Amino acid sequence: MLNYVKSLEMRENDHLIDQVSLGKIVQIRDNLLKAKAEGKKVYRFESGDPSFNIAPHVFAAITKAIEEGKTHYTQNNGIIELREKLKNKLQEKNKINLPSTDNIFITNGAMNAIFATFFSLLNKGDEVIIPDPMWTEIGENIKVAGGIPVPVPLSIDMDYEYSILEMQEKITNKTKAIFLNTPHNPTGSVISKERLLEIIKLAQSNNLWIISDEAYEDVIYKPYTHNSIASLAPEYSDRIVSIFSFSKSHAMPGLRLGAIVTTSSLLMNRIPKVLRCSINGVNSLSQWAGVAALTGDQGHLETMRTEYKKRRDILFNALKEIPDLKPFYPRGAFYIWVELNPAIYNRLGLVDAEAISNYLAELGIGSVPGNAFSPNIKDAMRFAFSCDTKMVEEGAVALKKALTKRITSL
Repeated sequence: MLNYVKSLEMRENDHLIDQVSLGKIVQIRDNLLKAKAEGKKVYRFESGDPSFNIAPHVFAAITKAIEEGKTHYTQNNGIIELREKLKNKLQEKNKINLPSTDNIFITNGAMNAIFATFFSLLNKGDEVIIPDPMWTEIGENIKVAGGIPVPVPLSIDMDYEYSILEMQEKITNKTKAIFLNTPHNPTGSVISKERLLEIIKLAQSNNLWIISDEAYEDVIYKPYTHNSIASLAPEYSDRIVSIFSFSKSHAMPGLRLGAIVTTSSLLMNRIPKVLRCSINGVNSLSQWAGVAALTGDQGHLETMRTEYKKRRDILFNALKEIPDLKPFYPRGAFYIWVELNPAIYNRLGLVDAEAISNYLAELGIGSVPGNAFSPNIKDAMRFAFSCDTKMVEEGAVALKKALTKRITSL
């Protein structure tokens, strides 16, 4: 009987989800929110949550949907009105031409889209090439689907773009897909059109899928531009999956609205089943908000970009003046990736980047250590500038002060 109990405990403890982390960003965010609730001054440089409110016409659409009683179950793949507007947007803006609205699947944010895509595509042991560093949840979702994330290191020498040679070296007979994220979280890099074309050739020559996360497509700074990889390879479109989100472009993170775009008959059969079993339809009010976001005045996109650019420069200028830091000037998204000279640890009297992040958190300053994005990243940190401009201005001063002085005791 005792052996049976021990065997049962071993089986219960041998669960796939136990190999998945909660995520350091979530833990850091929760600690800062707790400090804020206690009345402490905090600077939210850890979180990619846009500070802007939803546009007035989006707010009005939600109110109207409530008044009209549009609070019931919707079509499994999303309301047709939203998919039609997305199809038009994809054609006009992203240059992705779709046969039908049936090629679009509305999801509970981009996170749900990523989960549904990997769960629909991967078999146990399939490998997926991902950038290193990368938003933690990408690798975790690959694991949940039974796959194996294969990191390819990004370097500042290549502006944090994929190296085709290093990608090629990582491809094995188990490789199933290449994952892209541009603009990139956490570095703020943007993959050039030329590099995207090289990635297409690499995928074609190895019969690989391409999964493109384009959540930050509208948060991009001139002269850089966003190119949807599916638009560059219409002949290979059945092997390309594009993922979009309303969270960043339309400041709708809490409304949880995203989309999967694919022409693959395999995924078009599987994805509805995953969505049915996981969410059973996206919040109806969010979907009507999405319709308004796509059809109403788009002026808020440029307004937000302008303000993000202002915040970017304030924070970047403060960081570049701090000894032993090497910040990368973001081309897209709202993050600044900073490489650390190990000399900073001796100067501050701290052991590593995580200790620096913890020290800053004690001062109410948010940040994320590089190892939150990869166990291979030791000497780096990420700072977000999605919080309001006043917070960025004040926080930049506090951050510079905290990382410039020498700590004698903690």
